[in-house]
Amino acid sequence: MKKEKTFIVQIKDTESGTWQGTVQWVEKEKKEIFRSALELMKLMESAVESDD
Repeated sequence: MKKEKTFIVQIKDTESGTWQGTVQWVEKEKKEIFRSALELMKLMESAVESDD
């Protein structure tokens, strides 16, 4: 069974038509900065794949 993953996303700004902020992976107590919505998705995907 796959473990649940919980992310807290904080949008700090919306420059250049995309989001900037931080994403926190609750279960691993990791926090990362992202500069675009695409980067946010890649960070989350990487976290989920690395934990499987």
